[in-house]
Amino acid sequence: MSASAINPTVHLGLESIHADVWHADALARAPARVLATGDALLNAELPGGGWPVGALTEILQAPGVHNEWRLLLPALAHSGQGPVVLVGAPHVPFAPALAAQGLLTPRLLWVNTPLPPTRLWATEQALRCAEVDAVLAWLPQARADQLRRLQMAAAEHGKLLFVIRPAHALHDASPAVLRMWIGLQGQGSTASPAGASGAADRLEVQILKRRGPPLAHALHLQACSSRLSILLATQRLTAGAHFNADSHALDRAAAAA
Repeated sequence: MSASAINPTVHLGLESIHADVWHADALARAPARVLATGDALLNAELPGGGWPVGALTEILQAPGVHNEWRLLLPALAHSGQGPVVLVGAPHVPFAPALAAQGLLTPRLLWVNTPLPPTRLWATEQALRCAEVDAVLAWLPQARADQLRRLQMAAAEHGKLLFVIRPAHALHDASPAVLRMWIGLQGQGSTASPAGASGAADRLEVQILKRRGPPLAHALHLQACSSRLSILLATQRLTAGAHFNADSHALDRAAAAA
């Protein structure tokens, strides 16, 4: 009797394996829910096409840098009608700006505490609250076992969970399903003023961990909303036109003299 008769799957290729089985060379297509990020380029690089719901997403940034709102706001604005809990946010949220982008003020719940144990406790309690849609927690001192506890709570209660940590935590173990570093494009470079203006409008995102093959290159995403980008571009053009008009006037005056 041939081997194929004994084991009929011996000659089957990878394409015939059940769809629920993840192939390590492809992005996972897990049945878990996701929420679109608001950016098609980023969606295309995330398993399922968005932020994982019921899982921990870890965001790393350089000290003193706060780009998390630029990255997360589009999704948070469409995450539901329930509270978005902010635990240990470094600054008071500017509610009018968030509301202008779709995240209504009544949904914001800010838990202000500098104590690491209290932040961890508040984060876990928020994840267990049925009405809460999403939790953002700034936990610079959290250990891997503490993050694992939060990951389990997010999975158990099906919540969006984003933990913001400093870039030096890159070398720490993390149970996060999705892990990324964000900054402004060209940050720290010696770009020209014109280049710096353009760079300030784009986020640089490096996906450090995902369920799928590593992403070797960084993503460059629009940092501002399309409406704000148009306003800024118009402002730059107007400023340039005024500058050119003033220059021509000075040139004419000099020539007349």
